[in-house]
Order: sequence, then C-alpha cells, then structure tokens
Amino acid sequence: MDAKAATAEPFVRQPAVGSTLNVLGVTHIYKATGAETAGSFSLWEDVVPPGAGAPPHTHAREDEAFYVLSGEIQIEFEGEPAPRRVGPGGFFYGARHRRHGYRNVGDQPARVLVLCTPSCGLDQMFAELEAATISGMPEMAKLAAITAKYGVTMGPPAA
Repeated sequence: MDAKAATAEPFVRQPAVGSTLNVLGVTHIYKATGAETAGSFSLWEDVVPPGAGAPPHTHAREDEAFYVLSGEIQIEFEGEPAPRRVGPGGFFYGARHRRHGYRNVGDQPARVLVLCTPSCGLDQMFAELEAATISGMPEMAKLAAITAKYGVTMGPPAA
C-alpha cells in the first residue's frame, strides 16, 4: 500500500454535524467517512424510525459494530436460533461473511452508532442506494445489484 494514500489528517466533527444520507428510510449521519480516514474505518449514527432497519445482508469486505444509543432494535444474525433485542448501551458485532440485519421494534426512533472497518466503500454504496430510492422504492434486484458492487449480498432472514 502506498504510504501517501494511507495518510489521514486529524479532524473534529461537532454534534449534529456530518454528511447525511437517507438509506431505505434510515438516516445516516456521518462522523467519519472512509475518505477521511484513508480507508481505516467509517463511523455514522443511524436514526431508525419504528419498523425500519437494515434488511438481512452479508459483507465480504468489512465488519460492522453497532452500539445502541437509544431505543430498542431487534437483531437477527446467522448462527443464532432466534432474533435478539438490544437496548440502550447494548452492542452487536456483525462479522464479515455472517448474515445479519436489524430493525427498530420500539415506538420511537432508535439511535445506533455504527462502526465499519475497514472502510471498503460502504459510504459510497449508501449514497448509491439513496440515489436509487429518491423517487420511490425500486425493484429489489436493482438494490441487490448496487450492494453487490461493494461486496454486500442481500439475503433471506437468518434462520
């Protein structure tokens, strides 16, 4: 790897500041993008309306970590016999190559801090998903084609 390409500059991001995307009804507020960290990681806050979340999917290139700030989410992941509920202060690790998904099961928006490492383009994938859904929900095949470019496979619910 080129040492110049791997150099990132320190920065500060104030509360409620950061680029924002609407990804399948979930607001992403970016605290650090892959471009800002030279691909080391990306970090964002998800604001998840009741009933919304991330459909089951598998990452080939990165791991995700979820820390629930407020609300309650239900997580399903490969290898677990039943979904699990995670509330404020709870944590979930979504390892690459293991299917996982989540949704807000509460009646208020949930806030979840999400860390992705390394940052292999998920922030760009989410921007493409936002663009694809701006005028309504497209066919699932179109969304799956976008995610596949970034090594993410949409999949059925975990058993």
